[in-house]
Formats: sequence, structure tokens, C-alpha cells
Amino acid sequence: MREIFAGLPWWVKWVAVPVVALVVFGGLIANVVGFLIGLLFKVLVFVALVGGLIYVVRKFTSSSSSRSDW
Repeated sequence: MREIFAGLPWWVKWVAVPVVALVVFGGLIANVVGFLIGLLFKVLVFVALVGGLIYVVRKFTSSSSSRSDW
């Protein structure tokens, strides 16, 4: 493989081959990146919802315990 690339001009190695790889695997790369971004977004939404739920539960339990002191 190195012998094949050794005889090629620099622009083929550094421009044409990556462009061909992006054209061939571009859809796959886009799907993987999209999946990872979607997964990260869902994890962040989950963390925000659980944090909000914990905040609301603590707020109501602390206010109900202070009412029972009266």
C-alpha cells in the first residue's frame, strides 16, 4: 500500500483520497454524528427533567414539613 501511495503526487494523497472517502462514507459519518448528537441531547433533557423533579419534590416536602410545625 505504501508503494502505491509513494508514487502519487502530494495532492492526490492529501486532497483527492480524503474527498473520495468523504463522498463514499459521508452518509455513514453523518448518521453516526447525528445519532451521537441526538443521544447527547436526550441525555441532557433526561438530566434536566430528573433534576427538576428532584427540585420540585424537595421544595414540596420541605414546605409541607414546615407547615406541620405550625
